[in-house]
Amino acid sequence: MLSVERIVVRGIAAVYAIYLLLPILLLSIGSVGELWMNSLLPSGITGQWYVDVWLDSSFRNAFTTSLVVALSACAINTILAIPLAYSLYHKAGRGGSIAAKIVSMLPIAVPTITLGFGYIIIFNTDIFPWLGTLPLLIIVHAVHTLPYLTNTLLTDLRHLDLARLEQAAATLGATELQQFFGIVIPNLRQSLLSGLVMVAAISIGEFGLSNLLASFQNRTYPVVLWQAFYGATGFACAATVILLVLASTAAFISSTVIKKS
Repeated sequence: MLSVERIVVRGIAAVYAIYLLLPILLLSIGSVGELWMNSLLPSGITGQWYVDVWLDSSFRNAFTTSLVVALSACAINTILAIPLAYSLYHKAGRGGSIAAKIVSMLPIAVPTITLGFGYIIIFNTDIFPWLGTLPLLIIVHAVHTLPYLTNTLLTDLRHLDLARLEQAAATLGATELQQFFGIVIPNLRQSLLSGLVMVAAISIGEFGLSNLLASFQNRTYPVVLWQAFYGATGFACAATVILLVLASTAAFISSTVIKKS
């Protein structure tokens, strides 16, 4: 007989699964429904909504923008996150460690709407007239996703026997720079790849900051998607399913890389 605790846990898990999966199921059904008007389920079956999404230039442009922003954020994070995680791992001086912790954790601790309004105040001035520009959007996404990659790399560094390897390399005459590029970087390849996939997924799906900061020409996919729900429901559902497939694929790749590492 199942214990009361196990029944409660399974019940909570079932409710959570229904709460999470039911909207996804309805979106998937709506994306192939011909007509959906004031009813629980749509009537008719069609694949035309996916064709319409593909032919819509605003969605193609938004997808391209999201891809450019995500790849650029990945490139910036690769340059910043590795030395940042390495600094946190070695706690390089009290001042350096505190600064690294602030950089890596503050974007998570501060609500995105607070960051968004702050960016609007700063970058909508004569000194910094960058509001609505693509470079600002890239920088904002890089700052927002930096903690995720940093913490992924830091977790991997803590699991590696890095001190022993560095000591052995130092005994053989390797400099700190040679140790970093010869030992640290090669051992972080798997976690770096999985972290970058996660960064790309977060960036592509990010809505709050993009909605506040993007101009009409630089709208990202989620912003255009949100605006589409004021039009045809089936069209918006199809566009949402495409975003869901992209995010699920990224999550699958990231988890696969983590398991292999």
